[in-house]
Amino acid sequence: MTAQGFLLLLELVGVFAFALDGALSAMRAAHLDLFGVVTLGIVTAVGGGILRDVLLGELPPATFRTWYYLATATAGALTAFWGHRLVSRMSRPILVFDTIGLSLFAVSGAQLAVHAGVGAGQAILLGGLTAVGGGTLRDVLVRQVPTILTGGLYAVPALAGAAVAVTGPLLGLEAGVAAFAGGAVCAGLRVGGVLGGWRAPSAPRSAREGLDG
Repeated sequence: MTAQGFLLLLELVGVFAFALDGALSAMRAAHLDLFGVVTLGIVTAVGGGILRDVLLGELPPATFRTWYYLATATAGALTAFWGHRLVSRMSRPILVFDTIGLSLFAVSGAQLAVHAGVGAGQAILLGGLTAVGGGTLRDVLVRQVPTILTGGLYAVPALAGAAVAVTGPLLGLEAGVAAFAGGAVCAGLRVGGVLGGWRAPSAPRSAREGLDG
């Protein structure tokens, strides 16, 4: 298998995991039928990449130029719908796949943005958007506060990984090395957030009480 084929395989694993996790999250948040579960699973898996391509003017988005992204996302959502009792117990494997997807999407989204000619800051933001945009759309559709706004380490690892992937070549690193380092940083922060309880700072309780009052 070529390096490009291996990266595609990893990306599809990430798409499957994102769709699986997105569909499960949607099922917990709302009473949905099969169509709703599959739709939100697909949105979670490919929504960020579609938003990135639209902002970059890459039309039609990559998701619609091939069949395997949508097919993989649909398979992940259907697995969640029909096997949710079994899948819900498999937290560790899903975390591994989800972390792979988050890291790959953050790094690849940022590098695609750089190749499209945008600046470093914009590329970092687009890398983060690729990784977390789909989950944010899902949360909005089920009328929840998006996960990235509630303090858990999800957007921060994606942005950190994208930043390493973008700034590494500017500092003299080879692009492949920078991409690997960015993915490792993203994965490390994400796993630390889940297993170590690391969280982004939250608004002070006194500020929230003052606003409520």
